[in-house]
Amino acid sequence: MEKISVFMDDYRQPPAGYILAETIDECLYLLKNYDIDHLSLDHDLTSHIRNGLMLVNLMISNQLYANRITIHSANYTGGKAMYNSLKKAQNDSLMPSSIHIYLRPMPLHY
Repeated sequence: MEKISVFMDDYRQPPAGYILAETIDECLYLLKNYDIDHLSLDHDLTSHIRNGLMLVNLMISNQLYANRITIHSANYTGGKAMYNSLKKAQNDSLMPSSIHIYLRPMPLHY
């Protein structure tokens, strides 16, 4: 399976070498069909219901992960909830402890 890096955001442009996913459905497709080295996630998307936290919950329930996961959301509350959900999944052995998880908020005008 091809290894890629994914940047999920509906506002910011991805860093060089990253594939942009603007919705959780696009991101889920990539998680299911590619080996993702680095996954960088935003919380706030166009849909307030289908947001980054919903994606994280789907990732955990379907055991879809990347080697590294960064939460880059500028929404402190939403980003922290995503980070805490991933860390709890690791603590509960629902997600491999070898996955590195980072909380690194990025300004909207990156």
